[in-house]
Amino acid sequence: MVEIMCIKQVVKIGGSLFPEYAIDLAKRLKNTGSVIVLGGGEFANLIRRYDDEIGFSEEANHWTAIDCMDIIAKLVNDRVDSARLAYTIDEVREISDEGFTPIFVVSEFLRKEDPFECSWDVTSDSISAYVAHLLNANLLIVTNVNGIYTHEPKEPGSTLTFQESSIDVMLPTLLLRYGTDCYVVNGKCPERVMSLIDDNINDYNFDYTQIIGE
Repeated sequence: MVEIMCIKQVVKIGGSLFPEYAIDLAKRLKNTGSVIVLGGGEFANLIRRYDDEIGFSEEANHWTAIDCMDIIAKLVNDRVDSARLAYTIDEVREISDEGFTPIFVVSEFLRKEDPFECSWDVTSDSISAYVAHLLNANLLIVTNVNGIYTHEPKEPGSTLTFQESSIDVMLPTLLLRYGTDCYVVNGKCPERVMSLIDDNINDYNFDYTQIIGE
């Protein structure tokens, strides 16, 4: 009998962590109640570069960047036996219930839902926040930096940073709109990610950022 796995969190794995770190983390997320969304990584960055040179439409940029997310999702899934590709929210739940880790291929779902304006302000971070909202789950943004503050939040001069390597511009607005809690953590140290997910691990002695969606 397969134990029904409650979906606890959406884990957005940044494209900057592809391939090795992303694949390793996806394997570690087995049996954690996680749903994985992959960023577009260097594929999406290449589209940005071409856009800077030529100037494509916002719509073309938006949807081809989302297609890049699909590409990395399929490549990661190919190397993770405990994962399965999901194309709808219902499939995410079904795959989780079957004991596998869903890797969400988001393009078809987003074309039907169409929740965002076409803009570089909306990336896989905002998309992951929307998915977390629909699943009533927390959100982990796993990237290649320790957090999004320049100093401890209570220190003078502490500011949020919104570089491409941390979080996108739209994300804070969505977290407040949906009331979603979010952590930003460095995926190059996978034990940090697991510490924020596994209730049996109580080691939080590392840098990360928590954003309360209220």
